[in-house]
Amino acid sequence: MSKLTPGKLAGLKSVSDPRGVIAAAAMDQRGSLQKSLAKERGAAANAQDLEEFKLQVTEVLTRHASAILLDPEYGLPASKVRNGKGLLLAYEKTGYDAATPGRLPDLLDVWSVRRLKEAGADCIKILLYYTPFATTAVNDLKHAWIERIGDECLAHDIPFFLEFVGYDAEGGDEKSIAYAKKKPEIVSGSMAEFGKARYNIDVLKVEVPVEMAFVEGTKSFKGEKAYTRAEALQHFRDAETMTHKPFIYLSAGVSNPVFIETLELAGESGTKFNGVLCGRATWKEGIPIYAKQGTKAFRDWLETTGVENITNVNNALKAATPWYYKFGVNSLEALG
Repeated sequence: MSKLTPGKLAGLKSVSDPRGVIAAAAMDQRGSLQKSLAKERGAAANAQDLEEFKLQVTEVLTRHASAILLDPEYGLPASKVRNGKGLLLAYEKTGYDAATPGRLPDLLDVWSVRRLKEAGADCIKILLYYTPFATTAVNDLKHAWIERIGDECLAHDIPFFLEFVGYDAEGGDEKSIAYAKKKPEIVSGSMAEFGKARYNIDVLKVEVPVEMAFVEGTKSFKGEKAYTRAEALQHFRDAETMTHKPFIYLSAGVSNPVFIETLELAGESGTKFNGVLCGRATWKEGIPIYAKQGTKAFRDWLETTGVENITNVNNALKAATPWYYKFGVNSLEALG
């Protein structure tokens, strides 16, 4: 693998724990968070609600995380209370998931990598909805888009984290067993594509290659089998072989117990994943509390249940390996 430039190395160090594992919290939800808050409250949630929610999550959870992922639209006040931890900033617009055919992405209008870096970002994060099975026309647009962002991050010497989330190119239900059976190939194929040098991505933020509800022999199993436990473990190992790049797992909106069991499965498979960027699995259950009872009740919930949730994640991260191993070195110091 190529040598890390000074800026990329500094950025990666700043979002890692002392072990070289990325134990980051994610709080860059915008449209989905606003909808959830409004639904629980039975009345609209405004920009101030989003800022306040992010501020509370950041202030409490960064005591137990190596970094926080925020958005520059509502997350900048929160970025000031991150307990000295690393900062990743999102660069994409919210809510383009199902609204556009082919789920084509878009960047925030008044932001650039230069501006995100000036706002304090240690790393840049992009979310892309992607499946290797989409039409060539759709994927060609996405590939070119990611190349541009990769070059922009290269020019500003800042790490580029790409988060890709799979979907059914035929428009099927992503919660179905049919999709669960396609998922290993979608995840593996995406990791193979975006691990290519041309994209200049530093860390892949990936989904786990299985749908836990369909893994026989797990606590998360709902009774319909897409894979045996042994097959699921093999899917983890197969996905890992697709790239030499560091990769971390996202929590994809599952509950805390499901995410913990997922990380345990990853550990059992022997997969050398390099950490997590975990959002909703730590704070999602606090949404109704903030919406109905306000800031103080939410803060109390975060200080207890929220901290418990992130502590569970950190314990499960004992199975993770340092990202610098992917560069063939045994310590951060060896990288310079």
